[in-house]
Amino acid sequence: MENKQLARPFRQLAQLLELYEENSFKVKAVASAGLKIDKSPVLLWELPARELEKIEGIGKSITAKIIEIRLSGVLAELEELKNKTPSGILEMLRIKGLGPKKTRIIWKEMELETLADLYYACNENRLIEIKGFGSKTQEEIKKALEFTFRSQGKFLYSLAEPVSIDWLMQISKIDGVLEVQVSGAMRRKIEVVEEIEFVVKCSSTAPITAYFNGIEAIEWQEFSTTLFLPACQILAFKDFSGIPVRIYQTDENHFINTLFLTTGSTAHLAAIGLTLPFPESEHTIYAALGLQYIEPEMREGLNEIELARKGFIRPLIHFTDLKGSIHNHSTHSDGVHTLLEMANACISLALEYIVMTDHSQAAFYAHGLTPGQLIIQHAEIDKLNKALAPFHIFKGIESDILSDGRLDYEQDVLSTFDIIIASIHSNLRMDLNKSMIRLIKAIENPYTTMLGHATGRLLLGREGYPIDHKKIIDACARNEVVIEINANPNRLDLEWRYIPYALEQGVMLSINPDAHRTDGITDMRYGINMGRKGGLSKEMCLNTYTCAELSSWIAARKERKGIA
Repeated sequence: MENKQLARPFRQLAQLLELYEENSFKVKAVASAGLKIDKSPVLLWELPARELEKIEGIGKSITAKIIEIRLSGVLAELEELKNKTPSGILEMLRIKGLGPKKTRIIWKEMELETLADLYYACNENRLIEIKGFGSKTQEEIKKALEFTFRSQGKFLYSLAEPVSIDWLMQISKIDGVLEVQVSGAMRRKIEVVEEIEFVVKCSSTAPITAYFNGIEAIEWQEFSTTLFLPACQILAFKDFSGIPVRIYQTDENHFINTLFLTTGSTAHLAAIGLTLPFPESEHTIYAALGLQYIEPEMREGLNEIELARKGFIRPLIHFTDLKGSIHNHSTHSDGVHTLLEMANACISLALEYIVMTDHSQAAFYAHGLTPGQLIIQHAEIDKLNKALAPFHIFKGIESDILSDGRLDYEQDVLSTFDIIIASIHSNLRMDLNKSMIRLIKAIENPYTTMLGHATGRLLLGREGYPIDHKKIIDACARNEVVIEINANPNRLDLEWRYIPYALEQGVMLSINPDAHRTDGITDMRYGINMGRKGGLSKEMCLNTYTCAELSSWIAARKERKGIA
């Protein structure tokens, strides 16, 4: 074993000892030993114990540990500490900018246990309130987390999107390029992608190849494809950010076919089973099969072919269809901006209203509002509504679903809200039976207007608690409860694959940003992507309602529920 390898368990042990606040002298001794081992000019693995003990900074105690590793392959003390530490905390200790002290605060005080939890907290500005962190540290941690996610070979769409836009602009300016389009999973707007693909129509491939050969830092990649792509040359490399990029270069005759074949999922292409020699457009391909045109987002091989054959695909929702922003947080709880700032951000987007849904009192970590604080907030909303008219701020709350399924607050408080989003934020480690009992009880509460982030998942970090999606959707249908498509790119929950079933059951959806700052409101575009993937039209999306329509809907629903 090389010295660097031998030093690793000592560095890990020192970190964990500090994490558990063990004796500081022991922590320093182990950390120092790890450094000594790493920097030693002599290969320590082969030295007998009596010689190891003579090395300054090693001594008998560290020598015994080296011999233990030599004989068993592991360090028992290290393994014991690792076994009692959540895997996410062990991952945090490897993140640049985080040491044992900060990791302990994140774990013990903030109760975060995964990288995804930590990244989400960074996006909500929760770290800047913690002693010893600050905005600069939070931003450094966020960037380090993004690098870690990229290095795992899977990338949030929201992180890959700006990279794809940058390459698209560069490629479009190369001599001989007639047209370039994003393809593959990025064109289908999958929530998590593994690569970025482009199809380039060009008069010659030589300038494109020369352009990329001229970028010294490019890391060329091996590639393979099962697609039959005549007249196509492929370039594959890893972007500076670590995201694989694949470029399909083709001529004018083969451009549409190449774009079509590289866009659809394997299941979608298998169901189609036809391409034309030289189609004028992708519309031509679907028309030749007697199908409605299927938008790229829907080409996943679910039920889109059947819907297209019957002519049942409605015009898909667009961002411009949205009239308001539902699910937003302000400085009254854990948001960064004030009610007025959040409202003005919506006004700048030509929206008619915002539904403010700060956290309820059970969410103490997010400064959840007490009934007394709600009175103050509602008075401020009344005042702002007079000043900002006709723009309107609706009174809402993101009410925690408590462990027994009850909503946070008593009925007299719940009756003061226009919209109540019921969400689970605590005790996430549930089995299916527990989560279903908890969720359905909340859904059956007459005050629940909407179910928030149905599974509590965080992409690339937390699967979320198990649920039976169809039974949850059925319960929402029975109780006239809207289901949120949480548009935060870390969540995108309700998962788009269950949107078709929700629509079949007549359940209204709402594309919500879960915004904790003004620029978070535009995250609704990611929710739009998911809605389109699931076949969502504007008619079935609550926040495409005008302000007057939403007011009428709220009043009518309350009357039907007997809570007007």
